[in-house]
Order: sequence, then structure tokens, then C-alpha cells
Amino acid sequence: MQEEGKIIVGLDIGTTKICAVVGEVAGGEINIIGLGTAPSRGLRKGAVVNIESTVESIKKAVEEAEVMAGCNISSVYVGIAGGHIRGLNSHGIIAIKGQEITQDDVERVIEAASAVAIPTDRETIHVIPQEFIVDDQEAIQNPVGMTGVRLETKIHIVTGAVSSARNIVKCCNKAGLDVCDIVLESLASGEAVLSREEKELGCALADVGGGTTDLAIFKGNNIKHTFELALGGHNLTNDISIGLRTPLAEAEKIKIDHGTCLAGSIRKGETIDVAGIGGRGTKSLPKDILAEILEPRVEEMFSILKQDIYSNGLENSFPSGVVITGGSAYLHGITDVVEGVFSVPVRLGVPMKIGGLKDVVKNPGFSTGVGLVIYGSKHSGTPLGDIENGLFARLLKRMKQWFKDVI
Repeated sequence: MQEEGKIIVGLDIGTTKICAVVGEVAGGEINIIGLGTAPSRGLRKGAVVNIESTVESIKKAVEEAEVMAGCNISSVYVGIAGGHIRGLNSHGIIAIKGQEITQDDVERVIEAASAVAIPTDRETIHVIPQEFIVDDQEAIQNPVGMTGVRLETKIHIVTGAVSSARNIVKCCNKAGLDVCDIVLESLASGEAVLSREEKELGCALADVGGGTTDLAIFKGNNIKHTFELALGGHNLTNDISIGLRTPLAEAEKIKIDHGTCLAGSIRKGETIDVAGIGGRGTKSLPKDILAEILEPRVEEMFSILKQDIYSNGLENSFPSGVVITGGSAYLHGITDVVEGVFSVPVRLGVPMKIGGLKDVVKNPGFSTGVGLVIYGSKHSGTPLGDIENGLFARLLKRMKQWFKDVI
């Protein structure tokens, strides 16, 4: 699947920052050879709200990555997230024409399972086969060549708002980039931070970004469930700003430098200096007030994720635990709070399975960018073209190619 010497670029268009990661396929592995970041100016909760500002931020990140990698970037794999993303499971069944199952049968059953009513303002982003069933034999990954009379499949369909997806592609096009594919960010992050054992046994991945928290349940090497929560690091910053009565920029700096979810980790008498609003002077406050602000909010966010998992009957689907990644996952004590919510092992997820500048990207904030590169190395991608020329018709065509690649 991997083409030797191929250059692949992942573009993570986030609410807080835009990150371009350049990878090269060499010797059967992926070497990271370039990285560029720029503050994100035109997004809110994962959706584009200012096209021109987003285009400028994309250009800055891509130019920085080009200089580091020493190459020109013309096409990218782009991540998509936000509160508009929805995931649903579907089931399809067909009769097998001959005695032996062929590739055509596989495509027919996936097409049958995909025939669900989707509102006109939404589009399919991913159709992910979870398992195939031949007669009564379950948990089959590749049924081609098997004998049977009935073929079933279970799939996971990810949909997004047409306008949000098109705006992301439009921004890339205006920045002079072709889009090879649009990829769900939690799916990309899973490629970068999860081990095969975790995906096989069952794992919950929480990608905590600036504007959203993306949840994905992996089991049997496939995605079983996805959920988007419109809460993230910006909400934590906003809480600090309100609680300490300080500007948002100062609150963000305090969160990065001193933020903690564990009051017990703060030494008695420790204080922080907080700038006032509107020219008011700096004041000194007890540091443990930060934990009193952050811990309840983090607990609330992950309790909502837990409620979603339990309401979908998936409480026993992640025995290997929870992995937290994303730009806001660095917050001190977050793993302890999440462990208390879920009562399972929790770890911080950083990109792995890569070479080259791996120490530079060994940070949860780069998980999606690196994951997009890994995804691109596994899936043959041709540019989707301009949005006016039937982007989503081509996107669905790309999905058919994806079925062939994964099975």
C-alpha cells in the first residue's frame, strides 16, 4: 500500500492552531520531514467562520512546513471535526449470486447498508465497514472467496454538514492546495496514537482540542462509535478568565503555565500573579483556585462522553482503557480526573509508529496531523478537485476505493 519515496502532507485545521505535517515513505515506514504551525484565526468549534483569515493561517503553516521539508506542497489530507459531525451504525444484507463471494458482492452489501436517509444539508464523509457476516458466521474481516448464500455487513457512517465540509475544502483551494481526502480527526488521531492491541481489544480515544472533544470507540480493529462534543480547551480558558477576572489571553497563559486539575498536587501557600481587566493592577491569588475551576469542568466534559457511551450500550467496549490526546490533553492531572470518571486505565496519547523528526512531533497536539499522514500512506488519494466540480460525488467514489484498500 505504501509507495516508496512518496510525500504525504496532513493538514490539521483546528480551532486553536493550524498544523501542517510532511511525511515521506521510506523503507516501509513514515519519516516526518517537515512541520509548520500557525495560530488559527478563522474557526470556531471546528467550523470555518472567516474564510480569508483561515486561508492566511493555512498559507503560513504550509510555508513553514515547506521550508523545513525542502519541498513544495500542492496536495493535502485534511482533518474535519466539530459539533456538526454525526456518526451512526447501519446494517445491510444481500443474497450471494454464486457459491463464492466476490468483490462485487462486498461492494453490493456495503451499498445496501449505506442506503440510509440522510438530510439534504448533510453529506457522507466516511463509510467504515466494521465486520462481515457470512450466513451465521460473524466477525469476518474479508469475506472474498468464502462460500455462503447470505452476506451481511455492519458499517459505521460518519456525516457532516455540507457547508462546513465545503468551506474547509474552499479554504484549502484558495491557499493553492488540492484536497486528497477529508478525514474525521478522531479517526486520524487513532492512526497515530493507538497500538494494534488497543484497537483489537477495545479502546476509547478522546481527542481534546481547542473547540471540540472528539470521541471514537475502537474494537476489533474498527471504529464502533463516534461522538463530537462542542466543548474543549477554549471552555477551560474561558472559565479561568471568568473565575479569575482576567483577559482571555492572560487566562490561556495561566492555563498553560500553571493549569492543574489536582488540588492535592499544589504546595500549601503557592500563589499565581493574575493581571486585571481594563488596566486594573496585577493581583496575587492562591494557586489551588485553578484546580477548583478546572477539575469540575474537565469532569463535566468526560461525564458527558461517558453518558454518550453508556446510552449507546458500549460500556463494556473499551477494556484496554481510555487514551487522551489533542492540544488540551497536556493539562496536568487530566488523566487522574478521567480515570476517576471512567474507572478504567487512562494514558496520554502521543504520535508513534513514525521516524524522522519524531521527537519534534512527540506531543499530543500533533496527533491529528501525524495521523493524517499515516492515513494518507494507507489510502491511495487523488485530488478531489474544486468544490464546484462535484466534490462529494468524487468523495463517495474515493470511499469505494477505500473499501478495496482496507479489505
